[in-house]
Amino acid sequence: MKKYRITVGDQTRDLPLIPISDDTAIASFVLLGDDAMSKTAAELLLPKLPKKFDYVVTVESKGITLAHDISLLSGHPRSFVIRKSIKGYMENPLTTAVDSITTKGQQLLVLDGADAAELKGKSVVLVDDVVSTGGSLKSAEKLLNLAGCQIVAKAAILAEGAAADRDDVAFLGKLPLFNLDGTIKYYIH
Repeated sequence: MKKYRITVGDQTRDLPLIPISDDTAIASFVLLGDDAMSKTAAELLLPKLPKKFDYVVTVESKGITLAHDISLLSGHPRSFVIRKSIKGYMENPLTTAVDSITTKGQQLLVLDGADAAELKGKSVVLVDDVVSTGGSLKSAEKLLNLAGCQIVAKAAILAEGAAADRDDVAFLGKLPLFNLDGTIKYYIH
């Protein structure tokens, strides 16, 4: 299997190249369970964020550990997770649709009504592990705007493909997109 090496701080990983379409593969970065990478990334992202904010929010699921670590390192005892389905415990959930490069078909993003009430009027930092097409972030922003909070920063560990050209998301590294043979399809300068 072909791999692509990334380094974030003192953490180096060899990411497997995974086909996502008939002509494109991505370097698969899975943060869940990689506690050393999550903590290192949180430490490196924190100086790129505003000094003052109320909460960290992420989209289920691979950004959860990053949100947790940024929250704790910045002295915030709680973070919020936008879910991908309505759960039985939720009351008056807010919902929106999302298309993501790593998921086939449209998904639902859901913010529990109780969480929305807590976030109303607050300043939040929206984080994710990788930003690619920006579809997940855009849908999360829409949901958080419905909740009445202010997004003061967006951050990701890695920016993939054209997302590396964005100036509205703080990130630590860039990922190219690949042809199925492992050659780089879209490289970021």
